[in-house]
Amino acid sequence: MKREISLLQATSINMIDMVGIGPFVMLSIVIKSVGSNLFIWAWVFGAFTALVDGMIWSELGAAYPLAGGSYNFLKEAYGKKGGRLMSFLFVWQTCLLSSLVVASGAIGFAQYCNYLVPLSFWEEKAVSALLVMVITALLYRNTREIGKISVFLWAGVIITMLWIIVSGLTHRRVAYSPLPSGGESLFSGTFALLVGQASVKTVYSYLGYYNVCHLGGEIRNPGRNIPRSIFISIICITILYLAMNWSVVSVIPWQQAMQSKFVISLFMEKLYGTRAAQVATLLVLWIAFASLFAVVLGYSRVPYAAAADGNFFPFFAKLHPRKDFPYISLLFVAGLGLVFSLLLRLENAISAILAMRILVQFVAQSIGVVILRRRNGTAGLPFKMWLYPLPVILSVSIWLFIWYSTGLAALLGLFLTACGVGVFYVARTGWKQPIKASGLENEMAG
Repeated sequence: MKREISLLQATSINMIDMVGIGPFVMLSIVIKSVGSNLFIWAWVFGAFTALVDGMIWSELGAAYPLAGGSYNFLKEAYGKKGGRLMSFLFVWQTCLLSSLVVASGAIGFAQYCNYLVPLSFWEEKAVSALLVMVITALLYRNTREIGKISVFLWAGVIITMLWIIVSGLTHRRVAYSPLPSGGESLFSGTFALLVGQASVKTVYSYLGYYNVCHLGGEIRNPGRNIPRSIFISIICITILYLAMNWSVVSVIPWQQAMQSKFVISLFMEKLYGTRAAQVATLLVLWIAFASLFAVVLGYSRVPYAAAADGNFFPFFAKLHPRKDFPYISLLFVAGLGLVFSLLLRLENAISAILAMRILVQFVAQSIGVVILRRRNGTAGLPFKMWLYPLPVILSVSIWLFIWYSTGLAALLGLFLTACGVGVFYVARTGWKQPIKASGLENEMAG
């Protein structure tokens, strides 16, 4: 796999992954979860979580720029005794949750189509399945072409969000304040509980800032470009999300906005009429399409990396004979996502996504940074997180808080992790040693 993805392309891939159908569908759901004008603090909390966790991803991604992201981080951090198991568990849950992410994007896309054309239940499912197939066909090509497509899709994302933001800020009809009124307080236990429940949705909308780490083996100058793309993505998306929420509730009262399934379309309809609302809906669908493109691209590299390393089922390690991309892994992630899109509902998929990944990926990875620093020191790190160890402490605390807030989905995550442990000890004897030297090892040898 060749290093052909530039900083602009890497940032574009991150941003279109982050801005999918999520923020448009979640806007009304988050308001309803909080039930007051303080809903915007759930978005602030989501941004803070992404920024803190982004420091951990940046340090690890710059130090270990290989395909697979967390697979390599966990393997390096937990060493010979626990590294193979932890990295396998990450791939195990990624094979499931990546398909859930694909399914949630496809389901959200199909649901939002209802503003343009009313669809029955099975018609929605047909649209979501067709979308996954189109995305797979677009990704069935080499990395250089994918980078160019990503920038093109990213441009549509930025144009759409800027249109929404500028429209709201220049046509304000409602006075909105994010500050408490009456007996409310930002420091009460009740507010913390409401934000915790709502943050399951907002954090989901920020996920994707680390997608570049999954493509580490294809990034130019990874020690510099991986951290930069992560922080640029988080800062830009935070500004866009907060401005978009503020713009919408400056035109539509938050009490009304929380009742609408198509709040962006309703927003544009109030400002410019039905035709503009239809155009805005098409652009939202464009964004959902772009995000799904980035999601499938990033996650398709994870099973490949593990299989090439001799720690997963060997057939995932196959590259396309002419186009040099992991086509078996791509077809698996997309195919299972298509199946889940036919079986699940959107909100159930979102809770399952977070619950499954928090312990094995985010928490274990944060602890892994500490282990690696104690073992190897920091002299050779291309990027060192700021204010260490504060970001690690905050990240672990926040992720455990969110994991608890997912409710029953947290138990599902534990069950699937236990199943993964069983599969690892039963199947690992049939796996071969690494198929070839990793991309980083080849570069160092050269």
